[in-house]
Amino acid sequence: MKICAVIAEYNPFHLGHLKHIDYVKNVLGAEKVIVIMSGNFTQRGEPAILDKFSRARHAVLAGADAVIELPTVFATANAECFARGAVNLICDLGVVDGLCFGVESGSAEEYYSLARALNNESKEFKKALKAHLDKGVSLAKAKFLAVSELSSDGFNQDLVSSPNNILGLEYTKALLKNQSGIAIYPMLREGDHNDRELKKGITSATSIREKIKAGEVKKTKGNLPPFVYKDLKGYPFAFDKIIMAALARSSEDDLRKIIDCTEGLENRIKALSKDNLSVDALVEKVSTKRYPQTRIRRILTSNLLGIKEKFLFDCLDSKLYAKILALDSNKKDIISLLKERSEVPLLTRKSDASALKKFQEKCFEIDVLAQDLYSLATDTKINENNMLII
Repeated sequence: MKICAVIAEYNPFHLGHLKHIDYVKNVLGAEKVIVIMSGNFTQRGEPAILDKFSRARHAVLAGADAVIELPTVFATANAECFARGAVNLICDLGVVDGLCFGVESGSAEEYYSLARALNNESKEFKKALKAHLDKGVSLAKAKFLAVSELSSDGFNQDLVSSPNNILGLEYTKALLKNQSGIAIYPMLREGDHNDRELKKGITSATSIREKIKAGEVKKTKGNLPPFVYKDLKGYPFAFDKIIMAALARSSEDDLRKIIDCTEGLENRIKALSKDNLSVDALVEKVSTKRYPQTRIRRILTSNLLGIKEKFLFDCLDSKLYAKILALDSNKKDIISLLKERSEVPLLTRKSDASALKKFQEKCFEIDVLAQDLYSLATDTKINENNMLII
């Protein structure tokens, strides 16, 4: 395999991520690793612990050859749209042979098998899906139950049992829909991705973030590469007021235009925001078994950034761009290769953005807004038009 892609958030980059890149290079034998990385906001609907350029630099120092930003409209979306946006970008680059992602369980063939079945959304499937959703089952599990009822194949239910497995399944579905020849390489992860208890060595990003939020950054030293640890400061709590201010200015109708804000959820959010003045308090009050906290946080973040459902799907159906955040100084030839084969424009300097049109331009404006708000909340000045050579 010549070039393998990795889709990541690196929030923050830890020893498990280091092992992943090492696996891609030394076990899979990839000559180059391209990371598609979320920018300043993540799929959990939260601001990243560190800005996107710092995290991109960490990835290159750890062995990645190039880091390309996943546009904010996809980075802050649900699992299906996050995966579709990332896979579309990987396919548009025209240079990637494989995609390696971390999972708790499952083989490549099991992911392919279930993904093929899920991509066949017949009328019978949609009817069965609705019946399970009406019972309060999560979307991922409802899809699994629906497709299992309509097929005699024995699918692995573990593939819808955790966020990482679900993302891996969505990546596979998107690759099949794109009729891509890119192969998948599921890599088994260590530990529980959502474990809040900090463990020695490789631990979950959740447990690391919990310590940072609690002001206990020093306790994470043994879980992070030294070049990451020295950059850690604290959690960007100032976003709370910015997010709540944006919500105060928005109407129920504004919220209804955001993906996954359905079934009167906009009314619940607005009503409860009157007495719950922090993001954490509001999310806790609004969330239910049917509406998990990450869904509520994504809605609030999408509202802050002005990302509407229609625009999100317009972007999914469009050729956008590849914004390169960081590059290994010894692998500059990858730029020439991308310029030769990429089906989307490369953004490596300020003047490149001037050629963007229609959805490309508006999508990039949201990336810039996300960077400006991050700079405001963290009291730092960062040039959006950077491309780091490490």
